[in-house]
Amino acid sequence: MKQQIRKLFLLSSVIALLALPAMGQKSRYKIGLIDLMLLKRQKLSAVALAKELKADGLEVDMGGLGNRPTFDNKLLTDSIRQQYLKAAKDNGVELFSLAMTGYYAQSFCGREEYLQSVSDCIKTMQLMGIKTAFLPMGVQCDIASGKSIRDSVISRLKIVGKMAQNAGVVIAIETALSAKQEKQLLKEIGSPAIKIYFNFSNPLKGGRNLYAELRTLGAKNIAMIHATNKDSVWLEKDQQIDLYKVKKVLDKMKWKGWLVVERSRDASQPTNVKYNYGANVAYLKKVFQPEQE
Repeated sequence: MKQQIRKLFLLSSVIALLALPAMGQKSRYKIGLIDLMLLKRQKLSAVALAKELKADGLEVDMGGLGNRPTFDNKLLTDSIRQQYLKAAKDNGVELFSLAMTGYYAQSFCGREEYLQSVSDCIKTMQLMGIKTAFLPMGVQCDIASGKSIRDSVISRLKIVGKMAQNAGVVIAIETALSAKQEKQLLKEIGSPAIKIYFNFSNPLKGGRNLYAELRTLGAKNIAMIHATNKDSVWLEKDQQIDLYKVKKVLDKMKWKGWLVVERSRDASQPTNVKYNYGANVAYLKKVFQPEQE
């Protein structure tokens, strides 16, 4: 009897061990959406829409910036923030990132006042338990456009990096530089709290090899990935990207994290949110979460 029990125990242990890779794989890649691109910037209903479109999580925008010293951010209001956290829990949608998209139009490298806006973002992250934020450089702070802009970006990101590191969070930046140049940029910034928000469309626009760029940049330097290309067709129909090959590269790199849909909308119906984002989320899940299909 004891021998039979021992055999059963050993068998169950083996089965459990065999199941571990599959269990780990489920959480390795997560698929996210962006409230701004869903046309619901800082609107609570974006959470339920993310669930409806079967996304795992939502990146929430910090609100407009304009000429104000900081973002029009409603999430610092306790009652509104609690509504978001409750909606996320009720819908099973993770709020994985805050986005400072106001800096697409405003100059992060040139504005006299930038610290308050970044500080408010980091404070909101801490209050909401969010570990990553997106800080775009925008057209005005294209690092490749000149030494003065590059120097300004680096000096400011050194300060932001210290702020983020002290708060235990990461600020993800997106540039048009090559992977080799981005590695050099990160080295000059010198902060583990500043990483790259890799965007598939950037190497494609620049005529570079997407898969080689991922390998060159390396897993430790990539905070999140904009799994997207320019608006023309859905990801599934995009001849420029082989997502199965992307997954093989990321698997080999042992990278894990959020794949976030930004664009890749059908150009004939760019404002049809459910049509576009539902299709892109479904395809990303098919490729990166096959065990859940």
